Amino acid sequence: HVQLVESGGGLVQAGGSLRLSCAASGRTDSRYAMGWFRQGPGKEREFVADISWNGYSTSYADSVKGRFTISRDNAKNTAYLQMNSLKPEDTAVYYCAASGLVRIIKESAYWGQGTQVTVSS
Repeated sequence: HVQLVESGGGLVQAGGSLRLSCAASGRTDSRYAMGWFRQGPGKEREFVADISWNGYSTSYADSVKGRFTISRDNAKNTAYLQMNSLKPEDTAVYYCAASGLVRIIKESAYWGQGTQVTVSS
Protein backbone atom coordinates (compact mmCIF):
# COMPACT_ATOMS: atom_id res chain seq x y z
CA HIS A 1 0.00 0.00 0.00
CA VAL A 2 1.16 3.54 -0.78
CA GLN A 3 0.17 6.70 1.06
CA LEU A 4 0.29 10.01 -0.80
CA VAL A 5 0.27 13.46 0.80
CA GLU A 6 -0.05 16.60 -1.31
CA SER A 7 1.09 20.08 -0.31
CA GLY A 8 1.69 23.46 -1.89
CA GLY A 9 -1.80 24.52 -2.83
CA GLY A 10 -3.14 27.98 -2.10
CA LEU A 11 -4.54 31.21 -3.48
CA VAL A 12 -2.71 32.95 -6.32
CA GLN A 13 -3.53 35.68 -8.80
CA ALA A 14 -3.93 34.91 -12.49
CA GLY A 15 -0.54 34.74 -14.15
CA GLY A 16 1.13 33.56 -10.98
CA SER A 17 2.84 30.29 -10.12
CA LEU A 18 2.53 27.49 -7.59
CA ARG A 19 4.48 24.31 -6.99
CA LEU A 20 2.65 21.26 -5.71
CA SER A 21 4.43 18.40 -4.00
CA CYS A 22 3.31 14.81 -3.47
CA ALA A 23 5.19 12.77 -0.89
CA ALA A 24 4.82 9.00 -1.05
CA SER A 25 5.27 6.59 1.83
CA GLY A 26 4.61 2.92 2.46
CA ARG A 27 5.53 0.52 -0.35
CA THR A 28 7.73 3.01 -2.15
CA ASP A 29 10.12 0.21 -3.10
CA SER A 30 7.68 -0.59 -5.88
CA ARG A 31 7.98 1.27 -9.10
CA TYR A 32 5.03 3.55 -9.77
CA ALA A 33 4.12 6.14 -12.30
CA MET A 34 2.92 9.26 -10.50
CA GLY A 35 0.55 11.89 -11.68
CA TRP A 36 -1.84 14.71 -10.98
CA PHE A 37 -5.56 15.00 -11.54
CA ARG A 38 -7.88 17.86 -10.67
CA GLN A 39 -11.54 18.39 -9.95
CA GLY A 40 -13.09 21.81 -10.34
CA PRO A 41 -16.42 22.91 -8.87
CA GLY A 42 -19.22 20.88 -10.44
CA LYS A 43 -16.82 19.04 -12.73
CA GLU A 44 -15.53 15.51 -13.14
CA ARG A 45 -12.02 14.65 -12.00
CA GLU A 46 -9.70 15.15 -14.98
CA PHE A 47 -6.17 14.18 -15.90
CA VAL A 48 -3.50 16.89 -15.64
CA ALA A 49 -0.11 15.21 -16.02
CA ASP A 50 1.81 12.05 -15.23
CA ILE A 51 5.39 10.82 -15.19
CA SER A 52 6.83 7.33 -15.54
CA TRP A 53 8.50 5.54 -12.66
CA ASN A 54 11.98 6.49 -13.94
CA GLY A 55 11.07 10.03 -14.96
CA TYR A 56 11.85 9.44 -18.62
CA SER A 57 8.30 9.79 -19.92
CA THR A 58 5.79 12.56 -19.21
CA SER A 59 2.29 13.30 -20.46
CA TYR A 60 0.12 16.40 -20.14
CA ALA A 61 -3.44 17.43 -20.74
CA ASP A 62 -3.72 19.86 -23.65
CA SER A 63 -5.09 22.52 -21.32
CA VAL A 64 -1.84 22.69 -19.31
CA LYS A 65 0.83 21.98 -21.93
CA GLY A 66 3.51 24.64 -21.94
CA ARG A 67 2.42 25.96 -18.54
CA PHE A 68 2.76 23.01 -16.14
CA THR A 69 5.78 20.77 -15.61
CA ILE A 70 5.74 17.45 -13.77
CA SER A 71 8.89 16.02 -12.22
CA ARG A 72 9.93 13.53 -9.56
CA ASP A 73 12.77 12.84 -7.17
CA ASN A 74 12.83 9.12 -6.43
CA ALA A 75 15.45 9.56 -3.69
CA LYS A 76 12.83 11.63 -1.83
CA ASN A 77 9.82 9.60 -3.00
CA THR A 78 8.27 12.87 -4.11
CA ALA A 79 6.61 14.14 -7.27
CA TYR A 80 6.14 17.79 -8.15
CA LEU A 81 3.87 19.87 -10.34
CA GLN A 82 5.22 23.28 -11.26
CA MET A 83 2.32 25.44 -12.41
CA ASN A 84 3.07 28.69 -14.22
CA SER A 85 0.86 31.25 -15.96
CA LEU A 86 -2.08 30.12 -13.88
CA LYS A 87 -5.60 30.91 -15.07
CA PRO A 88 -8.87 31.12 -13.14
CA GLU A 89 -9.98 27.94 -14.92
CA ASP A 90 -7.13 26.08 -13.21
CA THR A 91 -9.00 26.49 -9.93
CA ALA A 92 -9.63 22.99 -8.56
CA VAL A 93 -8.71 20.45 -5.94
CA TYR A 94 -5.54 18.79 -7.19
CA TYR A 95 -5.03 15.11 -6.42
CA CYS A 96 -1.84 13.11 -6.59
CA ALA A 97 -2.03 9.54 -7.89
CA ALA A 98 0.33 6.58 -8.18
CA SER A 99 -0.08 3.39 -10.21
CA GLY A 100 1.34 1.42 -13.10
CA LEU A 101 4.84 1.98 -14.44
CA VAL A 102 4.65 4.46 -17.32
CA ARG A 103 1.14 5.97 -17.18
CA ILE A 104 -1.36 6.36 -14.38
CA ILE A 105 -4.03 3.68 -14.41
CA LYS A 106 -6.84 5.67 -12.83
CA GLU A 107 -8.98 2.69 -11.86
CA SER A 108 -6.23 1.09 -9.78
CA ALA A 109 -4.41 4.15 -8.51
CA TYR A 110 -3.54 5.16 -5.00
CA TRP A 111 -4.82 8.68 -4.28
CA GLY A 112 -3.88 11.54 -2.01
CA GLN A 113 -6.40 13.62 -0.11
CA GLY A 114 -6.11 16.60 -2.45
CA THR A 115 -4.91 20.18 -2.15
CA GLN A 116 -6.93 23.24 -3.12
CA VAL A 117 -5.63 25.61 -5.78
CA THR A 118 -7.55 28.84 -6.28
CA VAL A 119 -6.64 31.31 -9.01
CA SER A 120 -8.20 34.75 -8.76
CA SER A 121 -8.79 36.94 -11.79
